[in-house]
Amino acid sequence: MDDSSDAAYLAYFSGRLTALRRMAYLLCGDGDQADDLVQETVTKVYARWARISRVDNLDAYVHTVLVRTFLDERRRGWWRVSLLASAPDHPAPAHPPVEERTVVRAALARIPPRQQAVLILRFLCDLPVAEVAEVLGCSPGTVKSQTAHGLSKLRRSLGGSVNTLGDAREASR
Repeated sequence: MDDSSDAAYLAYFSGRLTALRRMAYLLCGDGDQADDLVQETVTKVYARWARISRVDNLDAYVHTVLVRTFLDERRRGWWRVSLLASAPDHPAPAHPPVEERTVVRAALARIPPRQQAVLILRFLCDLPVAEVAEVLGCSPGTVKSQTAHGLSKLRRSLGGSVNTLGDAREASR
């Protein structure tokens, strides 16, 4: 890429990395994996920047790449697991985890990845149905049905303790 294209790429991502990392964290629930998802997304976009920098809705395109990278990661099997000689040292979290956040995260992890992605994009990232459909490459009707099925499974998983995902949104923050 030439210098002006690199500058445009850097300008685009300099203000969006925090939002991308937040979306990635909401999708996977792990800070390190969120960083990996964002890094892979940024790399994929950089490789195609000359072509995709001209798309109409660049944010939607980048969100699509991020969500599809997350879904691809979920589809990969055990061969992605790395075996270590000893357990890695994990730093203690800066703040103790909030119980509700843990419960909601665990409940989200028990539903299928596509429904999980729909619920996170719709309710935690506040994307409209049409944009979620565009990101996932499906129809708005599919997004609506996946939302209904995902909410139903989430409610069953939580024992009916969450009336709306708005409660889950507050618990995840």
